[in-house]
Amino acid sequence: MTEPLDAVAEAIENELRLIDPEVRSSAPVLTTMLDPGYREIGTSGRLWDRDTIIAELTAEATTRPGPLTVSRMAGVELSPGLVHLTFDTEYKGRRSHRSSLWRLTGSGWLLYFHQATPFVDDPFTES
Repeated sequence: MTEPLDAVAEAIENELRLIDPEVRSSAPVLTTMLDPGYREIGTSGRLWDRDTIIAELTAEATTRPGPLTVSRMAGVELSPGLVHLTFDTEYKGRRSHRSSLWRLTGSGWLLYFHQATPFVDDPFTES
């Protein structure tokens, strides 16, 4: 069994890898990182599944933003093989709270669920 801190560290490493613009534009890599049952609630509120998010991220016409700034990433192993990550991102002044569920499968750690919620002011941010 993976130790909790190792599980969280692996999930964080994979999450940061998914944020990399090169990874996000590679269908073969995304296919190996997203669970077949993957679901996402995007910043717009749109619902995505694995196939539609991979198609959108890798489409020729997709505008590819630069790297996101990530802050306050934290994780907890909810049960053996299931890690919940929370973090914030910022790109060109647009900030989002994010939540991801990573689960350990026979293929390794795969992202199972992700949600991004835009925010302006955050009472939990230190001033």
